[in-house]
Amino acid sequence: MNAILVGPDRGLGDALGAQGVSVERIGLGSAAELEDAGVADADVLVLTDVGESTAVSVALELNDRLKTVVYSPDTIPEFVRGQLDLALDTELLDPDLVAEELAGVEA
Repeated sequence: MNAILVGPDRGLGDALGAQGVSVERIGLGSAAELEDAGVADADVLVLTDVGESTAVSVALELNDRLKTVVYSPDTIPEFVRGQLDLALDTELLDPDLVAEELAGVEA
């Protein structure tokens, strides 16, 4: 499984790696950065910075099979909610549990 993590790690990158997931970390969700990170072959996009919410739309244009997840304590903008497969609050779920669940998701 291949994942792209957009934003601060929040402990999720290492937790996904421990589950055997290949993780590319990027700071901004621009089309160029997503392409460089391998979005065309990615299975999951995890957004940890809701300020980069447009990354979800951009990534889905580049790979419509992508599972989209937000893992953040912040409120998700309305315009992106309909494009998400899963929204998780960092205050409620720890990174290890989230990684276990995401690693079990079939793309």
